[in-house]
Amino acid sequence: MSEYDKELSQIVAELNRAAPSQKASAQRVAQSTASLDRLLELAARRGASDIVLVAGAPAILRIGGALAPGVGEALDPEDVRGLVTPLLETWQLEELQKKKSVDLSFAREGLGRFRMNIHHQRGTLAASIRLLPSRIPTLESLRLPASLAKLAERRQGLVLVTGPTGCGKSSTLAAFIDIVNTRRAAHVVTIEDPIEYQHANRSAVIEQIEVGRDTPDFAGTLRSIVRQTPDVILVGEMRDAETIATALTAAETGHLVLSTLHTNDAIQAVSRILDCFPAANQPQIRQQLSLALLAVVAQQLALGVDGTRYPAVEIMIATDAVRALVRKGDDHQLRSQISTGRADGMMTMEQSLADLVRAGRITQDTAYAHCFRTDDLLRYLG
Repeated sequence: MSEYDKELSQIVAELNRAAPSQKASAQRVAQSTASLDRLLELAARRGASDIVLVAGAPAILRIGGALAPGVGEALDPEDVRGLVTPLLETWQLEELQKKKSVDLSFAREGLGRFRMNIHHQRGTLAASIRLLPSRIPTLESLRLPASLAKLAERRQGLVLVTGPTGCGKSSTLAAFIDIVNTRRAAHVVTIEDPIEYQHANRSAVIEQIEVGRDTPDFAGTLRSIVRQTPDVILVGEMRDAETIATALTAAETGHLVLSTLHTNDAIQAVSRILDCFPAANQPQIRQQLSLALLAVVAQQLALGVDGTRYPAVEIMIATDAVRALVRKGDDHQLRSQISTGRADGMMTMEQSLADLVRAGRITQDTAYAHCFRTDDLLRYLG
């Protein structure tokens, strides 16, 4: 057993040694808080991206995109509760009780910032903790194309970052905001749930609004923000028709709007937006989207041969041809525009994966595991 595994086992063992009478006591809370800090520090030293806490299993770390085998004694339900509930404010505890799930972020001095989702499973609490980088990421540190920086320099329009959970969407948006903060005397307002990266004012003035703590929802806050003279608006996620409609209007009326959607590729982002509206309203939304859209960046993370996770990206730039296809509803022709639009900064997911293979960063097997169109990838690999 490695030294790391021994330490992880010791942390769990200390939690389990607490007497039943101490389970809800101040002494128990202090012990659980100290144990969580040790667990966070251990995860950081091991280079983990996530910690998974589930009753009936030991604490589990995700390292290099894969779950490491759990070590030592299993957590009991009170262990998990003791580790996570001291982090909750009253309103967050109420949300957990009402909705059975809550998202939050927190900081530990000397350790950094963390994002946590607490939820119920099998009648007990469980949690997933994401370790956030201590510094605001840059496009270079995220290994994203430098050409994306041009999107953050635009003064008006909508930029969407899409992909599955855990693919780095929030980090990409943080890098965009950092570009604005470095290069422009702009007023930036973000709406996030929760706030993950805290930006210090440099060239820009940045306000960060957290749903639940500072505001009840995205849609109402976005309507209010438009009246606060922002230059750049970040919407953590476009979750409903009202939020999407307000974001489109803001993007049309002199604001750069950055947001995310959960879709696998760029074309699905168009469909997802339209599906949020009744059929009778979709022609109007198509017209708005064709005018407001600047780009869609779809991304996922692929494990490299060196253990690093590399981003594979699909980029759709809203050229005149792309805007016309969106407006007319010819979405099936968008892929052809993306695949032939590298001169405009576009690429398909398969082209990006093929580039990573040719650069020796990922294997062909990894590329095939992440691609959506096997025939296209085979053709690009030659």
